Amino acid sequence: MATTLGKDRPAARYEQVKLYITERIETGEWGVGHRLPSESELVEILGVSRMTVHRALRELTVDGVVTRAQGVGTFVAEPAQRVELLELRDIADDIVSNGHVHSTRIITLDSIRADSDLAMAFGQRPGARLFHSIIVHYEDGTPLQVEERFVSPHFAPDYLDQDFTLTHPHRHLSAIAHPEEIEHVVFAVTPSLDICTLLDLDEPEACLQLMRRTWVDGRVVMKGVFTYSGSRYSFVGRYRP
Repeated sequence: MATTLGKDRPAARYEQVKLYITERIETGEWGVGHRLPSESELVEILGVSRMTVHRALRELTVDGVVTRAQGVGTFVAEPAQRVELLELRDIADDIVSNGHVHSTRIITLDSIRADSDLAMAFGQRPGARLFHSIIVHYEDGTPLQVEERFVSPHFAPDYLDQDFTLTHPHRHLSAIAHPEEIEHVVFAVTPSLDICTLLDLDEPEACLQLMRRTWVDGRVVMKGVFTYSGSRYSFVGRYRP
């Protein structure tokens, strides 16, 4: 039976398909290992094109939500193990403390409108204004990290006026207020062509990607996506059980 995707859903049809799938996973209707309907079945159920379904499944696979076996089908993936990284550090401090020279290159510093995913991350409506920056951090001239941040203008109204070759987003935001709550999620990812170019990778290699959200006064004020070459960087944590 065909299902009508509601008008209050995200505007992009593939995003609606992703939401249809993730809602059933989150509610437990589709548990780990559950075989999803085939692409043809999803086309019939949701009344969208095969290309739309294919894109949705491809992005959910990249996100680790589902796994796909050629000729077998698509299955709900086992959730990735989450490890708490308790310490919030500036990569510039790490590089300098290890005796190396830190430098940066500003790729993007602008204002954007939040899409449905960003709006959800910030607890705002789609179209809300956010500040956006992409910065590459170098160690002795070698790119080590691509830092992408989305920042609430209400929290850091002067964010776009900063010279981030002299100061760094971490220091600027910390000077306004220290986070009351921090969320860290680490993934292993295959980098996009843009990331490969920014990290100066001759061939795509496994990269580490840290996603961070920070809260101040009970509101999300920053979402960051930090991507590192897997051969150049590792995360280390030490704690007492």
